[in-house]
Amino acid sequence: MKQAGEITVLLRDWGAGDPAAVEQLFELVYPQLRKIAGALFRGEHPENLLQPTSVVNELFLKLIRQRSLRFEDREHFYSLSARLMRRVLVDHARSEGRQKRDGGIPVPLDADMAWIKARPAEMIDLDRVLEELEQLDARKCRMVELRFFLGFTAEETAELLNTSKATVDREMRFVRGWLSDRLQAS
Repeated sequence: MKQAGEITVLLRDWGAGDPAAVEQLFELVYPQLRKIAGALFRGEHPENLLQPTSVVNELFLKLIRQRSLRFEDREHFYSLSARLMRRVLVDHARSEGRQKRDGGIPVPLDADMAWIKARPAEMIDLDRVLEELEQLDARKCRMVELRFFLGFTAEETAELLNTSKATVDREMRFVRGWLSDRLQAS
């Protein structure tokens, strides 16, 4: 988060049509996004076609393809990045054509995780439940995306959402329970 001001300036320049801003932004945020994506693949089989670099690259391709992309601030950028990474993972899971899970292994949502380690079918279930959560409370959905899909700490999430760490902690306790109930029901 130490380059927060620089990220915001580059986002505004990008929105104004400066092509150099996209390259500078990519260089600035790529290491963090790559590290986060790398956490997803720890313990995965090496034959997995989807790799951390490809997730981040696909994220940036999706961002660049947007025609009228305007970011208000870092929070907006990281929220959209989390959403697009989630889409990449769900699209990949769907393309594998796996059967839905049979209720065997629940998706873990503990506080120590930077990424949700889920099999493709579980990722599809999680995406469906997160869409429900977004309809009920978009801010809580942003928290989940920032915390679990981008691996932000509670402090970083609070800063981005302009709230306190205590609020993030309290709301995440509620969301974990709600998600767990919804996932077990499916």
